[in-house]
Amino acid sequence: MAEGHVPETPEELPPEKRRIGVFVCHCGGNISDYVDVAEVAEKAAAERGVVVSRTQMFSCSDAGQAEMIEEIRSKGLDALVVASCSPKLHMLTFRTTSERAGLNPYEYVQVNLREQCSWAHTDDRDGATEKGTSLVRAGIAKAAHTHPLEALRVETAPRVLVVGAGVTGLRAALALADLGLEVHVAEQAPEAGGAVRRWGAMAPGEETGVDIVGGLLSRIRAHPGVFLHIGTELVAKQGSIGDFHLTLQDREGAATPLHVGAILVATGFDSYRPKPGEFGYGMEGVVTLPEFHDGADLEGPSLTFRGRPIGSLAFIYCVGSRQLESELHPEPNTWCSRYCCNATTHLAGRLIRQEQRGGVPLHQFHLYRDMRTYGSGEVLYEQARRGGALFLRYGDDAPPTVEQDAGGLLVRVRDELTAEEEIEIPVDLVVLVTGMVPRANPRLMEVLKLPLSKDGFLAEIHPKLRPVETMIDGVFIAGTAQGPKTMAESVASALAAVSKAGVLLKKGFVDLEPLIARVDTERCIWCEECLKACPYGAVERIMCDGKEIAHILASQCKGEGACVPVCPYGAIDIEGYTDAQITAMIDACAPARVGS
Repeated sequence: MAEGHVPETPEELPPEKRRIGVFVCHCGGNISDYVDVAEVAEKAAAERGVVVSRTQMFSCSDAGQAEMIEEIRSKGLDALVVASCSPKLHMLTFRTTSERAGLNPYEYVQVNLREQCSWAHTDDRDGATEKGTSLVRAGIAKAAHTHPLEALRVETAPRVLVVGAGVTGLRAALALADLGLEVHVAEQAPEAGGAVRRWGAMAPGEETGVDIVGGLLSRIRAHPGVFLHIGTELVAKQGSIGDFHLTLQDREGAATPLHVGAILVATGFDSYRPKPGEFGYGMEGVVTLPEFHDGADLEGPSLTFRGRPIGSLAFIYCVGSRQLESELHPEPNTWCSRYCCNATTHLAGRLIRQEQRGGVPLHQFHLYRDMRTYGSGEVLYEQARRGGALFLRYGDDAPPTVEQDAGGLLVRVRDELTAEEEIEIPVDLVVLVTGMVPRANPRLMEVLKLPLSKDGFLAEIHPKLRPVETMIDGVFIAGTAQGPKTMAESVASALAAVSKAGVLLKKGFVDLEPLIARVDTERCIWCEECLKACPYGAVERIMCDGKEIAHILASQCKGEGACVPVCPYGAIDIEGYTDAQITAMIDACAPARVGS
């Protein structure tokens, strides 16, 4: 049980004494084409505490921000309301604007007039204007109940844990170490390298997976700043961004404590395993692409698979990817796995070169839905096609069928490139080009509490604005753990995560959002309900003025508010979303009283 003093909550000015500025953005027509922004600004000017209300063509522009700064300084504004687009885009922009003008950044309120109003009501200008007016009134009411807040500064440990020792994880570890950070790499498997270790020659340089992984491991072992933990997994985590206290555990149960400032998750993917009977899977001679790579001899005078000569084979693309909902796939994998077309057309080129070396004919058929060899991969497709590989396109509603035939296999496909004729192809081997699926790791997910996307991969905050960051501050994701990628794309995301972690840790400190839970020490009697509700372990019990109360660990609190509704004494609020603010916003939006 900890003891401590809980600081007093900053006092709020009464709403009638506030000096609030309101800026309503045209957004170049995105808002003003559907909302009468002049009317919104005019009605906002009549609200209590508002001393300036005006429209702007682009509030986020340099000129728009300069106008705000001038008004804040000349009118002595103590709160700011910007009615424009989503706070996901420009919250940091306007917080910075507030600071430049000398206003506390947490006394600025963003009203989303674009996504939540103009774009949602393009067919009703009057209704959109009325709704926009209500939204701005609510923003003003919230701003009237703000008070200055200060970010919480936390010193960061100059170490990183990389979870996963595939190509993505190893490349990230080297880049982090080159920045002068200490890096620990934890790999659950008995050897490093991930899926790439099993792969043969790859485009464009024809390097094998063993060579690529071997080169990375040589550099890892030679680098004094990288420590590799093989056969080890992360089993416990405490703390928060910049100050994580972790426990690693090896296969013998030995535990290793670790203190790091950031975590980078690069746990890779699993290959799709077809269901029994899917495209003939389970029959003799029907294999997946990884199984083909494991059993094929591509270096001899002719193709053999597990010692058996192969004179003809068919590749069926998109197995486990871009699935349609069906009885066999009630929860289909709807994504494209991105690497499969490139990998298989490159393999086709290798088979053509083997045929040319040995002089033994090989007939290969490629059955595809859409050829997605984007970028430089288009060259691979052209080389395979011109070299003799036959490509046939099947429709979504008419997938190929595979059945056993005397002495081999028979593939039937309706080829869309030849007037949808049904073609029968006798082959010695059928290779199912399987895609990527999320790697199941429930124990790691329980420790890190990372959210998943609807497809089951690790979810980033925003695919464009924050593509390698997660909802857990200080935990980054990279590579195929967050979705299908080629190796080049995986390394690019690894270096993006490195840049984020490097900026965070090399600075030596991080400023955390103060929009977190706060406890009313007079009301709290420590009933433990908030502790049970918090998924982040951000609540502890302390002694304050002779009684037990709840205390919020600011560095761990995410401000999500699960603790607020469960408190039977109303002793918890969330900064920026207090009961007073939410109530005031509802009152401002409420329609006229019945009978008025």
